[in-house]
Amino acid sequence: MPISGKRLLRGTVKGLAAFVACSAIYLSYLQLSGNFHEVIAGEFYRSAQPTGAEIEGYAHRYGIKTIVNLRGASSRSWYKDEVETAAKLGITHVDFPMSAGRDLPSDKAMALVEILKNAPKPILIHCLSGADRSGLASVIYLQQVAGIDEETAEMQLWPIVYGHVGIPFLSKSFAMDESWENFEKVIGLDS
Repeated sequence: MPISGKRLLRGTVKGLAAFVACSAIYLSYLQLSGNFHEVIAGEFYRSAQPTGAEIEGYAHRYGIKTIVNLRGASSRSWYKDEVETAAKLGITHVDFPMSAGRDLPSDKAMALVEILKNAPKPILIHCLSGADRSGLASVIYLQQVAGIDEETAEMQLWPIVYGHVGIPFLSKSFAMDESWENFEKVIGLDS
């Protein structure tokens, strides 16, 4: 019995709605969980914006010695809490402002590489959601500092694990994917 056009359309719309709903639930879970991930055990971690209590927990559990804040300095309470907690725990705090919606120029990417090479480890890097800027910084760390192959490093921009949704022309965060593609050319990697 052939499926009518209306039934096919309804089924497609229902399937798409279920996919969108499941994706929204998963992305919400990532945010509620702090989107914390171990990139290289004992060396490099990534997260969404941590609270002071989360920083203390990460410091005790993973020995964090440096926090790299990709949101930049701020007059807001989250920033004050972060800086005070880091100081209290003897953690080096570095502000490296980036935008999730604009390309990271290659000279700034090189400056980030130098920071990541020289910072006391283990490092916790974070942005607001832990998906886009943290994803790009993690790709850069894995490939340029840890010497991990390009394909493995690029997995740090996966939506399924980290929540990065870089869709050309549809999401501002595609700028992170473009930034990596541009930086690959500068450092001599084949895309």
